[in-house]
Amino acid sequence: MTRPLSYIYPITKTVISTFSGPLEITTKNGKKHLNTKNANYSYGALQLILKFGLDKIDLKKVNSILLLGLGGGSVIHTLRDDFNFQKHVTAVDIDPVIIDIAKTEFGLENNSKLKIICQDALQYINQNTQQFDLIIIDLFIDIDVPKQFLELSFWEAIIKSKSSNGVILFNGSLEKEKSQNLKKVIAFLKSKVYKVEVYDKINRVNTLVITQSL
Repeated sequence: MTRPLSYIYPITKTVISTFSGPLEITTKNGKKHLNTKNANYSYGALQLILKFGLDKIDLKKVNSILLLGLGGGSVIHTLRDDFNFQKHVTAVDIDPVIIDIAKTEFGLENNSKLKIICQDALQYINQNTQQFDLIIIDLFIDIDVPKQFLELSFWEAIIKSKSSNGVILFNGSLEKEKSQNLKKVIAFLKSKVYKVEVYDKINRVNTLVITQSL
């Protein structure tokens, strides 16, 4: 009965996460969204932001994807449904509650084309030995990108995990105190002889950075 009733009024279920605080799974007009107190985590504005970025990338040349920050998994559904990307995705998220929601509420499961790993993204990338053709970085706690993901040491590890012609798609915040750190990251990527495209004010609050080899 949940979905028919959601066409009359939104139906919300709250789940508590140690990392993100209260998470709201809201069904409206038959569709589920995952939100924190201040941000959309999946299947709403965020999905449109990442779709905007993916549309700038030639996915026909991509054979493997690393997704840092799973959320409810909307970007995986976008890849499969909107871009017909049927190759392998490795998804990493620190929050077991988020992973459980992605599985139980949004139908994601480990299979031959998807591996979901519950681990800190920083720890994962520092230990990783595999290379990926596309790395999507969508690491938020509520509306904030944790500061360790704007450190150059993190981006050094990202570059090592990228194939020679691989692409990086980073979804970042326009938060004022983080903007200088983001500028340093962009300058660092340019110094590595990458083409860096910056799209500001996506959905009024997000910055997308797309990095490709020249």
